[in-house]
Amino acid sequence: MELINSVGRRKTSVARLYMKSGKGVFKINELDLEKYFTSELLQLIIKQPIEAIDVKEKFDFKVNVFGGGLKGQAEAIRLAISRAFVKNDEETRPILKKAGFLTRDSRMVERKKYGRRKARRAFQWVKR
Repeated sequence: MELINSVGRRKTSVARLYMKSGKGVFKINELDLEKYFTSELLQLIIKQPIEAIDVKEKFDFKVNVFGGGLKGQAEAIRLAISRAFVKNDEETRPILKKAGFLTRDSRMVERKKYGRRKARRAFQWVKR
């Protein structure tokens, strides 16, 4: 199997993933998965597509991720992994689609407008 690359995005996070056959090594920005994401919940989010199609320790992953917070980065990596699995084997698509791992969550922070304190919150108004 050759090198498969994919991109996942969430909020302002962008994850570029490179997948090849191997022993299950996971490198995120040159660090191990457990060192980069110390939270068990975030590690679980990333491993969801791997466990859904049951291919533990078959592939090596190298991820470059930037932007946003840790949760957004974890969800961007999950989308990138799911897309890479579909590129590798089209038969995994229905499983990942049903679990919702192939859907790009497009919710982003609304921009601040001029004449307002935040995106929608107006400045405090005083009648007298």
